[in-house]
Amino acid sequence: MQVDKITLADLSIFHAEEEQSVFYHLNRTHTNGGREYLRYFLANPLHSVDAILDNQQSIQQLMEVSQDWPVTVTNGTIMVMDQYYQTHLNKYPDHPNTFNSFYYKLFNGPDYSLIRYTVEHAIDFIRGIQKIITLLEKFTLSRQLSSWITRMAMLISKATLQEMMEADKKSLTPAQVLRFGGFLKSHFKSQSEELGDIYSKLDAYLSLAKVCKEYGYTFPVFSETAEPFLEAKGLYHPLLTTPIAYDLTLSVHRNFLFLTGANMAGKSTFIKAVGVSTYLAHLGMGVPAKQMRLSLLDGLLSNIQVVDNIVKGESFFFNEVQRIKNTIEKISDGKKWLILIDELFKGTNQQDAVKCSVTVIEGLRKMKNALFILSTHLYEIGDDLRKHENIQFHYFETAVVDDQLEFSYQLKEGISNDRLGYLILRKEGVVDLLDNL
Repeated sequence: MQVDKITLADLSIFHAEEEQSVFYHLNRTHTNGGREYLRYFLANPLHSVDAILDNQQSIQQLMEVSQDWPVTVTNGTIMVMDQYYQTHLNKYPDHPNTFNSFYYKLFNGPDYSLIRYTVEHAIDFIRGIQKIITLLEKFTLSRQLSSWITRMAMLISKATLQEMMEADKKSLTPAQVLRFGGFLKSHFKSQSEELGDIYSKLDAYLSLAKVCKEYGYTFPVFSETAEPFLEAKGLYHPLLTTPIAYDLTLSVHRNFLFLTGANMAGKSTFIKAVGVSTYLAHLGMGVPAKQMRLSLLDGLLSNIQVVDNIVKGESFFFNEVQRIKNTIEKISDGKKWLILIDELFKGTNQQDAVKCSVTVIEGLRKMKNALFILSTHLYEIGDDLRKHENIQFHYFETAVVDDQLEFSYQLKEGISNDRLGYLILRKEGVVDLLDNL
């Protein structure tokens, strides 16, 4: 699925303040490599149902074993081994025995201590890898997991490594320490790096499995249809502590959702919730919803947080126009797209915004290869659009009770004409501050 940096930022997949990102929400990794692979994973949505289903299977199988995952493979263990390969050691015996090992320990104390420390960590690492293999070999694994498990089993199959796993690491003799340390240094560097790389990927996938299990995410059902569609029940935004769930259906016959509602009523949150779940679905990840069915989409584009560019001398409105132009050019390829637009043309005056919005909506609604969700504060243009059967109208309800705003955050059918900007201004005390100047 095609996606650009603007969309990733709009949906907060990544965010300058990391705690506000989807990445942060999904990150349960415990190694540096796992964290970086998770970042790579989230930046690269998939392009085929087959690949998505294989990822789904991988995550589901890791959910089954997450409670029994070995704790002996840690970021510290991996770092100790990496550092060992970068450290110069005084020459140690090629064939360690009781006597030459004793003398090496006596005259090269710091090096011997480092070798022993590394060997102990290596034993923990190899034992952990073996436990992972044992945990997963009982499944008919996904292609991805099968390739990793098969490769790991091959990499730790050497006799010396098997001997290390059987050894009591607290009772190692100096001869064992030097023999195992020499093997690691001379015969296991590339294998160690490869095992570390595979474990980083497992760590990232395990992180996703933990999140799916913790929050009860469900795995979407994909259909390889010629026409785009999206159906969701109980869908919500994953970053909210107490989210409201939505039901949504977009199909080729009703492919345009015209969304209205007052400021703060929930329009942006709804649009982002749909975008995040659709994006996660195309990673093979579980989604925050009770159910989700969708076609494989070729792309996802958003127009949510447009900004001006002072350096280039580009106004907010100009960048809105450019984003719409780029969107139209991209989705004219006949492929299946999901387009998310929040508050179209808020960077110009009311009269221009109405004219521009109607022009854009009238054009976009004719494109049957794409699904659209568009929010606007220009509720007055809605009535003229009712003649188009493929446009559905929804709004978020707002009530004023005793001069207080009440938001239900419930998605309802119809068009909202709520205008509460002045009430919010007065409620927050801005009017009083101005009156007292």
